[in-house]
Order: sequence, then C-alpha cells, then structure tokens
Amino acid sequence: MKLAVTLSLEKADQIIARVLEIAEREKLLPLTVVVLDSGGKLIAMKSQDGSGILRFDVAFGKAWGSLGMGISSRLIRDRLSARPQFQNALMAASNGQVVPVPGGVLIEDKNQITIGAVGISGDTSEKDEYCAITAIQDAGLSSEPAQVDVNWEASCLSDTSSES
Repeated sequence: MKLAVTLSLEKADQIIARVLEIAEREKLLPLTVVVLDSGGKLIAMKSQDGSGILRFDVAFGKAWGSLGMGISSRLIRDRLSARPQFQNALMAASNGQVVPVPGGVLIEDKNQITIGAVGISGDTSEKDEYCAITAIQDAGLSSEPAQVDVNWEASCLSDTSSES
C-alpha cells in the first residue's frame, strides 16, 4: 500500500539545502533545521557543525507548534504575548513542545493548503525565520508568514527577546 505524499523527502531536502546556503551566505551561527509533514512527522533534519544539542528540540517545537496552531510561530508569539494564561494552557496541552518564537514557518502548496512546516534554531529567531521563509519560497512553495520580518538583519543575540 502506498500513502499519499503531500511534501516529499526530495522537496524537504531541497528546502534544508537552501536554508544552509542562506545561513552560510549571511554568516549565521550554526543552525539546526527540521522539516515536518502536515501531520507533524519528521521528514528531514540537518544540524550544522557546532549546533547545540538542544537546537533540534527547539527547531522541532517551532515547526510542530506552527502546525498545531495552524499559524507561524511568530504569530503564536505575537498573539500570546498578552495572553499568559492561554500560553500556559498551550504549553500544558502540548507537554511543553510548542516553542512560541519566530522560526517555525508553515509550508503551503499552490492552493494555500498547509503541507508541512520548517523549524530552525541556531541564530536569532528572526534570522532563523528569514532562512525558512526564503528557502520555502525558493523551492517554489508558499510560506506562512509570507513576508520576512523587515528587521531580521538587525536582530542580535544580545537582545534576549530575539534568542531562538
């Protein structure tokens, strides 16, 4: 029996390869990148040399949380920042798996149907998200959010609100 595939391993690998090219070009800190299908199953993952051991869990949590809520992890952060009780409930319901900071980006097909998500951790959340959005779009797919944070380049790890 063959199951329907909405996001292929080949496309996931293409997205990851592009993320790593962008990270190298922008001289980012070592990244870990995960790609999940629409059901939250891990399709592919790569960590650059020097990426910390918790980076997988953070990247996975960004992508998984995006799928679980049906919105990007940036939008999760923005919507929940003023709603700590709901944020606590979300953490409890997900057994702490949701990571509500930018870097979790939904992957959409040509019909705007969510077919998966990318999660990245390693540099600032805004830079992680920039890589995800750009790589998804370079692969011929759509992303949610569709636009990168206009201040992604200015983000730095000395500002703890931007840590990923």
